[in-house]
Amino acid sequence: MKHLRVTVNGVAYDVQVEELENDAENINSRSSDSTSNAQDNNKEQYINADSIDAPMSGTIISVKVKDGDKVNKGDILFILEAMKMENEIKAYKDAIVLKVNVKEGQSVESGQKVILLN
Repeated sequence: MKHLRVTVNGVAYDVQVEELENDAENINSRSSDSTSNAQDNNKEQYINADSIDAPMSGTIISVKVKDGDKVNKGDILFILEAMKMENEIKAYKDAIVLKVNVKEGQSVESGQKVILLN
């Protein structure tokens, strides 16, 4: 477990990051022989995806992207309302949105995986 400090919209958060390299190998090794290559590629796509997590508990008030969208570094992905403030969560790199895991109006917890990017 690594301890890191992440700054989001000017607010610093101390976070713990768990390395999952071995877990990814275990998931791939457990796939059955009857599983199609497309399914294996899809699993690997999500395992290797970058997760955009909620930096704090709050409510998703706007989702600006959908699955399959191309985003550029700095594009707003979603807006999170927390402590009566709206926080714009932006892409940190050029990417493709693999999966949006939330809907507008949904409550999220700190660290919850909101969006997966390639």
